[in-house]
Amino acid sequence: MNYDSIVRVAAVQAEPEWYDIEASVDKAIGLIEEAGRGGAELVAFPEVFISGYPWHLWLGSPGWGVGRFGKRFHASAMAVDGPQIARIRDAARVAGTAVVMGYSERAAGSVYMSQAFIGADGELIANRRKLKPTHVERSLYGEGDGSGFGVHPIGSALVGGLNCWEHYQPLSKYAMYSLHEQIHVASWPSMSMASDYYIHSAKASEEAVRMYAMEGQTFVLASTQIVTEKAHEFFCEDEEQVAVLGHGGGFSRIIGPDGSDLVPPPAPDAETVLFADLDLSAITLAKTFADPVGHYSRPDVLSLRINHAANKVTVSTGGDAEPVATPEVCEVVPSEDDVVGVSGQSPA
Repeated sequence: MNYDSIVRVAAVQAEPEWYDIEASVDKAIGLIEEAGRGGAELVAFPEVFISGYPWHLWLGSPGWGVGRFGKRFHASAMAVDGPQIARIRDAARVAGTAVVMGYSERAAGSVYMSQAFIGADGELIANRRKLKPTHVERSLYGEGDGSGFGVHPIGSALVGGLNCWEHYQPLSKYAMYSLHEQIHVASWPSMSMASDYYIHSAKASEEAVRMYAMEGQTFVLASTQIVTEKAHEFFCEDEEQVAVLGHGGGFSRIIGPDGSDLVPPPAPDAETVLFADLDLSAITLAKTFADPVGHYSRPDVLSLRINHAANKVTVSTGGDAEPVATPEVCEVVPSEDDVVGVSGQSPA
């Protein structure tokens, strides 16, 4: 592994073009171009930036949401092999900037909360799906599988990612730590929704990604959506719904492996691209104190088993017909017998 490089990165904080796939891609391309002009080798995008977080799930009954938004939402999702992602890949190549893009992935009749890892050459390196959508998200999105736990060589660093409340899942986090991730993309919606529960706040979410950096001794690019009056006009039918949806909710950050902010945090309702230069040698200093998948582990007492296999809904047992399948592009990190111990030591 390389710990001697300086990597310039960018993290987006912006409002999507709600349920409009072409406008969302146009906006994403503009932000990729901005990151490229700023010299970023990698730019991180929010959860389901294309084509916006489905706030209708939280604002009314399932019947109301499906009736008003269902067809439009599905039409605004992006296929991993479709023309819209091809445009994003081309923009990454032209800008010379790798991209981790959060998007609603359409696969036949289902939709998944996905992150596409795209190289600076425009190649699709990997695609992962959120392992377990959160709460009412499960009424709309399908689940991912263990093939989504991976780190990917992007430039001179190993890059991984998780979505939103996956950062509250201890085993999912530990699975990522065990892969010796150096730069982590934490993709989030806005955390603007009015709630009496602190865990729903932008502050709590910021604390979660900061703890991720400290626990895993990794750099974290937290990229978030924001909510403005444009979202109120799109989603809300009355002032009660406006009050529930809230305003702002952005908390994009670039955090070092010691938990410190590397750039000043933006205002929660500001559209911006954050830039920082990451000195990968800072990871080795942080791990000197506490490496939970190395010298600070006890694999003889605690261990984690990971099934990296991709789920298959059909198994062919013969015949001449070739099944039609959605292409699998998730990178699977090999491990002996699909087991990663608490020590996190990768097999040779």
